[in-house]
Amino acid sequence: MGKRWLSVGGLVLMVALFATGCPSKKGTKPGKDGGLGDEPVDSVGSLDATRKGGGPGSTKDGPLRDLAFGFDSYELDDAARASLREGAAWLKDNTKGRVEVEGHCDERGTVEYNLALGAKRARAAKDYLATLGVPNDRLSTISYGEELPLCTEHTDDCWARNRRDHFVLLGD
Repeated sequence: MGKRWLSVGGLVLMVALFATGCPSKKGTKPGKDGGLGDEPVDSVGSLDATRKGGGPGSTKDGPLRDLAFGFDSYELDDAARASLREGAAWLKDNTKGRVEVEGHCDERGTVEYNLALGAKRARAAKDYLATLGVPNDRLSTISYGEELPLCTEHTDDCWARNRRDHFVLLGD
C-alpha cells in the first residue's frame, strides 16, 4: 500500500509541475547599480523574430555583420576576422552594448552534431572578440544548429548561406 501511495503522489506532483509550466523568458534591464532591475526586456534574437513572423536574420542590423563558415568548419577566415575587428571597435566605443552570437549550420548532419558545431562557431567569434578587448561579460553565445535556416533549398549555395554566425545587439 505504501509504494502505491508514493506512486500516486509522484504522479500528482508531475502533473502539477507540468500544468504550471515554466515562467516567461523575459529578462530584466540592468539597474543603475549594475544589478538586475524590474523593467522587463523582450528577447530580440532570431528565434524570437521567427516566432513573431519575421524569419531568421530579420532582426535589426547591428554593428556586427554575419560571418560565413566553410562546410564542417568553425574556423574564422580573414574576412571574418576583419569584420570582427570592426565590430570590436564599435563595442569599445559603445560600452553599454551587449552582443549575443548565434551559431547556425546547414541541414546536413544530425541535430546533435549541428548544435555542437553551431556552438563552436559562436564560441570562435566570441573568443576572438574577447582577444580584441571586448569584455566577456558583454558577450554571450547560443547555438541554433540547423533549426533557423535563412534558405531552405537543397543546394550548395543555400547551405553556404545557412553556415553562419549572426549577431544580436542585446543592450545599448
